[in-house]
Amino acid sequence: METIGFIGTGVMGRSMAGHLLNAGYSLNVFNRTKSRADSLVEKGAIWRDSPGEVAANSDIIITIVGFPADVEAVFLGEDGILANARAGSVVVDMTTSSPKLAAQICEKAAEKGIGALDAPVSGGDIGAREARLSIMVGGDEAVFKRVKPLFALMGKNIGLLGPAGAGQHTKMSNQIAIAAGMMGICEAMAYAKKANLDPMEVIATIENGAAGSWSLSNLAPRFIKGDFAPGFYVKHFIKDMGIALESARELEMDLPGLTLAHKLYQILASSGGEDFGTQALYKLYSEEVGDSG
Repeated sequence: METIGFIGTGVMGRSMAGHLLNAGYSLNVFNRTKSRADSLVEKGAIWRDSPGEVAANSDIIITIVGFPADVEAVFLGEDGILANARAGSVVVDMTTSSPKLAAQICEKAAEKGIGALDAPVSGGDIGAREARLSIMVGGDEAVFKRVKPLFALMGKNIGLLGPAGAGQHTKMSNQIAIAAGMMGICEAMAYAKKANLDPMEVIATIENGAAGSWSLSNLAPRFIKGDFAPGFYVKHFIKDMGIALESARELEMDLPGLTLAHKLYQILASSGGEDFGTQALYKLYSEEVGDSG
């Protein structure tokens, strides 16, 4: 079995790395905040002191960090992955990041004989814990086939969508749909509450019809109960929407729904909600901004 490196053991990464460890893979780990990797180290993972050290000791290196700037630092920094990974190894960025950056990393990796995939995910903390993430992949088919057994330990819906950057473009499509959908779900539940209906009963009634969605079934019950804990942070969703808007401008597209969602989430963040989960958008509709939940 190949030795796996995993960089980024936050809300989702810790569960994803845990599935690989549980499957018997040797695992090297690094995270900016070391304590967030403690549970993995206790189960047998090997702590490494830098992304470069992870790369030097691994056959396949997986990353899931916060922002494109973090991806750039982890991959292209002096003690980063590409400066230290061996020829014949594979790098897989599962962060939601820039399609342009994904293509750049793939190009630089190829110059060193390293395979590269961009493979952002969807499914949040629940999908990560239950190993049923959707994994959207861009890159070479042969590299994809090599890594697919690892993807299968973390997700259920796994697809190669095209060359480098295609995974990130697919994730942008995903985030655009979620952003508009979350506005609709929050408005629907605020309306139900205003009409003196039980929102939970409304969800149970409509979730299997045309209005049904993962967000309606999984996130609406959370915000109705006042649970705004992050499965996916508001600040990271704002980042994703910013990338999507930038990509849309490059494609000469206007996305008014996404533009509005981006604005609303920025209002939420500026009111103290950047570390809530994305379901906290409901606070704007229920006039609870600033309430810790």
